Amino acid sequence: MRIAIVGSGAMGIFIGHGIQKAGHEVTMIDLPDRVKRLKKAGRITVADQNGLESSVNPSLITSDFVEAGKHQIIILATKAQDLPGAAENIAKLTDGSSTIIPIQNGIPWWYLHGLSDRFKEAQINCLDPEGLLNRHINPSQVIGCVAYPAVMLEDNGRARHIEGKRFSIGEVIGPQSERTQTVANLFQKSGFKCLVIDDIRSEIWLKAWGALSINPISALTHATMEDICTFPNTRELVARMMEEAQQVAETLGAHFRHTIEKRIEGARAVGPHKTSMLQDLENGHALELDALMLAVLELAKLTGIQTPTIRNIYACASLLNWNIQKRHEMKEDA
Repeated sequence: MRIAIVGSGAMGIFIGHGIQKAGHEVTMIDLPDRVKRLKKAGRITVADQNGLESSVNPSLITSDFVEAGKHQIIILATKAQDLPGAAENIAKLTDGSSTIIPIQNGIPWWYLHGLSDRFKEAQINCLDPEGLLNRHINPSQVIGCVAYPAVMLEDNGRARHIEGKRFSIGEVIGPQSERTQTVANLFQKSGFKCLVIDDIRSEIWLKAWGALSINPISALTHATMEDICTFPNTRELVARMMEEAQQVAETLGAHFRHTIEKRIEGARAVGPHKTSMLQDLENGHALELDALMLAVLELAKLTGIQTPTIRNIYACASLLNWNIQKRHEMKEDA
């Protein structure tokens, strides 16, 4: 089976490594400068919690979507803010039967598609401001996915697996199908745990619950997940943000199978792990705020739910992100 991985960050390396090791043909696709560094590394490597390493050679590493050709499964392992700019090229990897699996934190651009008559004409503008994703990617080819592994990028082509191997997948529209089971089998035979979920949107909110609260707090405080969920003041802040998000989600028809307290405890149990947003901050990268926070604020406005705590934390995190971008511009002008 031919599988394209768009994005060579921690999650892309982690998934690509497992699938290639299982004997499939993996194409790693990224921007030219990243591809150059990845080719220099030669292999993609995953180190486990005990320091044991495993390396494989992807079948192809390229920045050329035409060279990559058509694939049966396309896994989008980039930041949500990078997807619109890549939408037209992603379409070059697909044919009528290809399956597209976006793996991003937070709310996906397709969330409102086919949801209900009340919201059928609505769009989440911050995730697809020019409509490029809706124009170039057919939602009927998309399978929703929630990724639970904690993975850290250590170097070009090298990722460290911190914790977890579980992925949840489900159809965006309609009942589960043969293709969801095909994807589940692929992941399971590649060393991952993969569950087919009937209500993928509720699963998305379960993961987003933590991401929209713990991630920005970690970037603002430089604290680990364990510290944020242990320190009383920030634990209370996380709970308040989760309460607001839950009201939005339930108005849209989502259901929560865990309590807020259980979700916070689950995050605390991960231990002294840096969130992906804190890692981005430390590496000078833009923060993934649109899918994690701004999309939730858009949905709150759409549903008429007040979310003052989320809005206030977003204001602080967006200022932090503005400063990161300003420093980048100053370096480019120097």
